Amino acid sequence: MRHRLLPSLSLPLMLAPTVAVAEVPSVAVDIPPVHSLVARVMGELGSPDLVIQSGASPHGYSMRPSEARALSDADVVFFVSDELTPWLAKARASLAADADAVELMEVPGTLHLTYREGPTFEAHHHADEASSAHGEAQGEEHGEEHDGHGGHEAHDEHHEAHADHDEHHDEHGHDGENPHGWLDPVNAHTWLGAIAESLAAQDPEHAATYRSNAQAGQQELEALTESLSARLAQVQGTRYIVFHDAYQYFEHRFDVPASGAISLGDASTPSPARVKEIQARVKQDDIQCVFREPQYNPALIDSVFEGTGVKTSIVFEPLGVGLPLGETLYPQLIERLGQGILGCADA
Repeated sequence: MRHRLLPSLSLPLMLAPTVAVAEVPSVAVDIPPVHSLVARVMGELGSPDLVIQSGASPHGYSMRPSEARALSDADVVFFVSDELTPWLAKARASLAADADAVELMEVPGTLHLTYREGPTFEAHHHADEASSAHGEAQGEEHGEEHDGHGGHEAHDEHHEAHADHDEHHDEHGHDGENPHGWLDPVNAHTWLGAIAESLAAQDPEHAATYRSNAQAGQQELEALTESLSARLAQVQGTRYIVFHDAYQYFEHRFDVPASGAISLGDASTPSPARVKEIQARVKQDDIQCVFREPQYNPALIDSVFEGTGVKTSIVFEPLGVGLPLGETLYPQLIERLGQGILGCADA
């Protein structure tokens, strides 16, 4: 979006003495869920520009000229974290050096979790993995420090098998901080307030509108979280495998932990050893569902789990693929993830 003048000027006003009119900031965002949150705060004042095309993976992306131009023109850039999109850090430095860059995972009150290790998350079952150094305000019930990645000796051979696969990992491989924090609606609740304050600082004349919109969005997320918590409480213990380790924040918030992930947190191609371990877990724990993501190799799921009786038709993805872009995308995404768990429970 380019700068928009508000309010629109009628002819009589145009003939009147010139009055200064506030400019709404140009805003660029990284992924559709962040676009949705920012759109909720901006409301009718404007619309953010999406830098990463809907349906594309944020882990590696080549911007189109129009997307690079939106980044270059931005007064404010909202993005999840450099861990999610390391390539975007260089683009911001060259194209948007003068913009106000807001890294949402660094907003105070954000819950932080570390990546789970191994295909089947062994050390993380029955122990909260909250490592919320920044989560004092929103993560009080998750105050335990994550205990690192100890206790994985049984996976040494697996990690050796991965040695030739390491070249495919970026900084956000399968250890360190998990950057998919938007999938916790309590984090999103916190971010709405931070987005409003950032926009208010850029555009003081509309500060009250940004804050009012953020508060309304927060109330909507509170209602959604309460409703979904009640429904998912009825299906705790559902046994499912995700395609890649992106859903930990959702699982943690609603206490519906996955039994493993086919791929790493960056959705890189899994090694044969990892696939074999997932296959063993499916048989051992009588897994009900293996969720698929449309943007990643559906043939892999079909070939690996064909004939097992496991339900593989449920789409479970973190970006809102197929949902209309805009302020309703984020709550629809969270609801859709909940429906995926509920649908698996019925399998």
